[in-house]
Amino acid sequence: MVFSLFRSRKRERLRAAPFPDDWRRTIERNVPIVLRLPPSDRVELFGHVQVFLAEKHFEGVGGLELTDEIRVTIAAQACLLLLHRDTDYYPLLKSIIVYPSTYVVPEEHSIGGGIWEEGEDELLGHTSRTLSALVLAWDSTLHGARDMGDGENVVLHEFAHQLDFEQGDVNGTPTLGSNGQYASWARVLGAEYDALRRASDEGRPSVLDDYGAENPAEFFAVATEAFFERPVELRAKHAALYEELRAFYQQDPASWTRT
Repeated sequence: MVFSLFRSRKRERLRAAPFPDDWRRTIERNVPIVLRLPPSDRVELFGHVQVFLAEKHFEGVGGLELTDEIRVTIAAQACLLLLHRDTDYYPLLKSIIVYPSTYVVPEEHSIGGGIWEEGEDELLGHTSRTLSALVLAWDSTLHGARDMGDGENVVLHEFAHQLDFEQGDVNGTPTLGSNGQYASWARVLGAEYDALRRASDEGRPSVLDDYGAENPAEFFAVATEAFFERPVELRAKHAALYEELRAFYQQDPASWTRT
């Protein structure tokens, strides 16, 4: 209880502290989606960034020299998912590990008949509930942050997974506000997930990345990318899905001013 009170007060002080001008310029240059936010949301975001950077450990690996530009660019995107909601700042996450570019990890693949084959996967980012860390490729992180309209953003994707983990099961359902919201979420996202799987199998294009057809957890992460990066298209073509995400994130990016 005492620790929780101390942490809460420390976070209040961090959110109220003046935001460094060089950090603001970095965000405006690298994360232009922030310029679309209403002014009050921008202030809230900057406060969250200060808490996030104070509490999370960053590490550059693979020869990457960690800089404030890297830390602030990642933090601004991660904190975009926290606006307007009670947040404990991704409590399961301790560290953000950053590679300079695509990195390779060992992986086992099933080839059927109970047989598994060892190999390697090239990744842009990943995280897991038991890892307590999130891994990103810096070049893809920067590209995704600067290109607001391609519907692909590795930081939003991986941090959406972190929100999913807070519920307990990794099933594409974050912590919601009521039983009714859980029921609506399951109905709408279940139907949209099935529709994306059919579209993927048939080779039909979608606002949503085909990777979301892998499983419900990936669907939520992909839908989050589209919600923030292609909101007008998502609302036009997947209105029910857009409304579920709007209710959860308590944001309406389709209404933001274009930059």
